[in-house]
Amino acid sequence: MSLDAQSSQPILQSYVGFDSITSQIERKLLKRGFQFNVMVVGQSGLGKSTLVNTIFASHLIESKGRTQADEPSRKTVEIHALTETIIENGVKLRLNIVDTPGYGDQVNNEGCWDTIVKYIKDQHSAFLRKELTAMRDRFIQDTRIHSCLFFISPTGHSLKPIDIVVLKKLTEVVNVIPVIAKSDSLTIEERLAFKQRIKDELIHHNIKLYPYASDEDDLQDQTLNETYQAMIPFAVVGSEQSIIVDGKPVRVRQNRWGVINVENEDHCEFIHLRNFLTRTHLQDLIETTSMIHYETFRSKQLMALKESGQAGQGH
Repeated sequence: MSLDAQSSQPILQSYVGFDSITSQIERKLLKRGFQFNVMVVGQSGLGKSTLVNTIFASHLIESKGRTQADEPSRKTVEIHALTETIIENGVKLRLNIVDTPGYGDQVNNEGCWDTIVKYIKDQHSAFLRKELTAMRDRFIQDTRIHSCLFFISPTGHSLKPIDIVVLKKLTEVVNVIPVIAKSDSLTIEERLAFKQRIKDELIHHNIKLYPYASDEDDLQDQTLNETYQAMIPFAVVGSEQSIIVDGKPVRVRQNRWGVINVENEDHCEFIHLRNFLTRTHLQDLIETTSMIHYETFRSKQLMALKESGQAGQGH
């Protein structure tokens, strides 16, 4: 220990060790594991199940494909939640996939988004009830939707009017990440033109997509977000079929013209979507859900409770 010439206060020369807090936090988090909830929204036949299984390298959703012609049409969107625990290098991820089959498949799709939006809000409501309980759990099970993959049909033309409506509704309550499904059905030129038309429509309709700009972002985060924002919507191809290339299994999609390597950046943007979801923004998606979407919902609910309480006292 020595004395500072100006302040005459002792300066600690020895190592205190509080920087080990990061490893302390890491050990606790690794022991507890992580929860990540993903919703997939889109018409039948766009490969939602296949893409999710490709992203997480696991057979999570049973692919049902298109319904048969003689099957009765479903009048409502059926919500299915599937949970699986994935362990990678000692990190445990409890993955919850919420599938919304049949969205937009009906002749009359009026209000077909209501069930989806209600499900998202119901998860916020369930979390809020547990949070406000007098004897609440130390760790509340989190079923709030952290990310919504919105599947766009590869028409090459523009977004459908119903897509615009549903995107507006969803972006108010959840982090939406749009993807152009089965993008190998478009040429590179068609894909670029389609992406640009979609971007123009999103701007025209003032639809705010994740990631959002934040004053707290440093230069590195801003640069990374700008890179992904320029890429959205991700033009993707999913496949659960593998072939051996140079001694390594490679996920591919085979068609009459050749083989599409799902993980080749020259073929599609799948690898960028996977990196975005799992390697660069997973934690931010969870935090943004809590700090923005849930907080907005929470504030509205508590304000409504307060107002109803005041109205009751007035009587």
